[in-house]
Amino acid sequence: MLMPSECFLHAPVHPLSNPTASVCRDRSVTLQIKAVSAPARTAEIHPKLVVPCTVDNWAPQQKKKTSWVHYGGSLPAMLQALEHCKDVGEALWPWKDTLNNRERTIILKEQRDWRRAVEIFDWFRRERGHEVNVIHYNVVLCAVGRARRWDLVLMLWNEMHFCGVVPDNSTYGTLIDVYCKGGREGVALIWLGNMCKRGLIPDEVTLSIVLQAHKKAGEFEKAERFFKRWSSEHDRRMGGHPRYNLYTYNTLIDTYGKSAQLEKVSDTFDQMLREGVAPNVVTFNTMIHVLGKHHKMEEVASLVSMMEEFQCFPDCRTYNILISLYRENNDIVAAEYFFQKMKTENLAPDAVSYRTLLYGYSIRGMVIKAEALLKEMDERGFLIDEYTQSALTRMYVNAGLLEKAWHWFDKFHYRMNSECFLANIDAFGEARYILLAEKAFICCLKRKMLSVSVCNVMIKAYGLVEKLDEACGIADGMEMHGILPDYLTYSSLIQLLSTAKLPKKAVYYLKKMQTAKLLSDCIPYTFVISSFAKNGDLSMVECLFTEMIASGIRADAFVYAIIIDAYAEVGNVRKAAAYFGLMKKDGLCENPTICNSLIKLYTKVGYLAEARETYKLLKTLNAGANLYASNCMIDLYSDYCMVKEAREVFENLKVGGSANEFSHAMMVCLYKKVGRFDEAHRICKEMQCSGFLTQALSYNSAIQMYVSGGRIGEAFIIFKKMLASKTPPNDATFKALKVILTKGGATKAEIKKLELLRRNNSHDCLYQWYLALSSAVRSSATSFQHSIIDQSAIRIYPFDIGNGNSRKKNIRKQATTKMILNG
Repeated sequence: MLMPSECFLHAPVHPLSNPTASVCRDRSVTLQIKAVSAPARTAEIHPKLVVPCTVDNWAPQQKKKTSWVHYGGSLPAMLQALEHCKDVGEALWPWKDTLNNRERTIILKEQRDWRRAVEIFDWFRRERGHEVNVIHYNVVLCAVGRARRWDLVLMLWNEMHFCGVVPDNSTYGTLIDVYCKGGREGVALIWLGNMCKRGLIPDEVTLSIVLQAHKKAGEFEKAERFFKRWSSEHDRRMGGHPRYNLYTYNTLIDTYGKSAQLEKVSDTFDQMLREGVAPNVVTFNTMIHVLGKHHKMEEVASLVSMMEEFQCFPDCRTYNILISLYRENNDIVAAEYFFQKMKTENLAPDAVSYRTLLYGYSIRGMVIKAEALLKEMDERGFLIDEYTQSALTRMYVNAGLLEKAWHWFDKFHYRMNSECFLANIDAFGEARYILLAEKAFICCLKRKMLSVSVCNVMIKAYGLVEKLDEACGIADGMEMHGILPDYLTYSSLIQLLSTAKLPKKAVYYLKKMQTAKLLSDCIPYTFVISSFAKNGDLSMVECLFTEMIASGIRADAFVYAIIIDAYAEVGNVRKAAAYFGLMKKDGLCENPTICNSLIKLYTKVGYLAEARETYKLLKTLNAGANLYASNCMIDLYSDYCMVKEAREVFENLKVGGSANEFSHAMMVCLYKKVGRFDEAHRICKEMQCSGFLTQALSYNSAIQMYVSGGRIGEAFIIFKKMLASKTPPNDATFKALKVILTKGGATKAEIKKLELLRRNNSHDCLYQWYLALSSAVRSSATSFQHSIIDQSAIRIYPFDIGNGNSRKKNIRKQATTKMILNG
């Protein structure tokens, strides 16, 4: 199969102004203007605009005359004439001298084509005796606004001012409404500002429209402020608390819900009920959705019950919301219940219902139920959306049904977009099915749906299976396909290479990232510096740090922590202190990680005063003193035989429940060192009872303590436990065991023979040591030299013992490393 890296590398509102309006009028049916604007309004400029107002391809609409009968008088005849006669003047000729304002308004309202309405309105304006008032303008503004002919809206607005027609509340309400519904909420809000400047108060319908506009723009605070101002002004002018209609309450509940003001949502709903405004299905749907999104599922259940009390029957949207909420709250059984209840109440589930439940089945790996639902969707002709499709692919992948997963992908890949390819590749890649991820990537490449995000997810997939050359190949080939690597591309590669201990290769991509001017923070440098530090290449660490600072990128506390810890590891106090000084100079507060590194360093080199000062600083930080630093201090106090101080730290760890095996082992060593064997024995018993006797360091501390106290029988018991736990003894163990042999009467020749077995790593070395120790213990306890040993009491395991040349500092270094893992 062609690898993707091979295929990849070788494959082919305008600013508002206020000019003076100039309108030319004649008796033709076409109006021409040179500029369209409104004084101090939101007019958009359309220079040299020609607006055709005639109805194209006019044909009479077959509207029954009986539908106009309720108007009475001559109106039905007028409307009928306009339906059948293209020329407006000819159609209205019999009534041209008798038309009144009401009849003109109705004629304009009854036009189903905005172009015909404009044509009739134009005829009214040009004919003498046919004055047009603000109501007529409002009707036509509504018609052209709904048609989104913003040029005509502004032309009519300017014409109103030219003719001296003063806009009223309804005019502004109409303008705000059509601009909001036309997706131009920003312009609608400017119309609102103009309205308020004129001292006009929006009516409740306009109020709701404005709230919707603010809500749609995400301006929830502005919506709330406007509502409060409107209520206050309405209260002042009208007297008494305003009573809102259902639409206003629904809008308020939705607005408060989207801004996560749950208390106000509940208060508004309660106020609505108190004032006797019966909620409708929209109210309940909004309440259920808002409370459910904030995991108030008890309140959701209560609202569902309340719907029955109000005889407000759930609709399809109600059930879709409930299915979605219970699915998101990990209650798939409840989601299924509402899906079935929807069917029993003769409400046909729509595509959203099926997709929502199907997605719930997919992410939970419910393959059988998902397939049954898929079959039902096919029967009803519902299509799978891309979001659900990728979830189904992931379901099959996670279930190990790779053939079905690929079949599902192959069935839909021809109509996938780039985002869907990304999700499918990620599903294969995260499960480490790299061959399927590669095949999906090639399909994406062939469909020309490649994007930087798709490449990034393929790099991630290769990183998970440690195919670093292929990951680099993806990044190197992107530009050949007109795609530029982004920050995530380079940072992912740098992290992968640094983690794989290939920091020199990571530096190559760091330089490319720098050339592309994508280096905006220190994170990529952090990965590389950390990798060099782990390799012990401190010269490169310094070089990269200097380069980073010179390029204007500010180091964070984490970078400093890595560098300080690296110098602490090698015991270089001067360098570590220098970087600590730089960190404080940069204004970065000390943090627990930095303090831990410094305490680790001071413990290694035995700087007691500095360690105590840093430990004191650590305890003042929010995190408090942690296990790592406390164990270091116990170790350091043990070296200086400072029993009181070490015991204080140890007891604090025990109170906090964080004392671990290392803490106990160091206290045993300390008490042994100062000859307090009773205390050491007590701690040793605590270790055994707490399950802290698992590592060589702990076993050695206990064995050494018992040997030093002359209790060689108990030391031998600990050694047997060590062997039973398969913990390999080390040099320190055998050093203590030789004391037991000596005390038990073993000769130098016998001990030398045992040492030779250990150096040769003989397979029965431990067995021979065990026999000799058992004999030594028995001989020291009784006068008998030879006894039968119960060899079935313990199982002996061979270990790689080593060369026996260990020093105290090396032991401490090993112990500290294990302490890091445990603490």
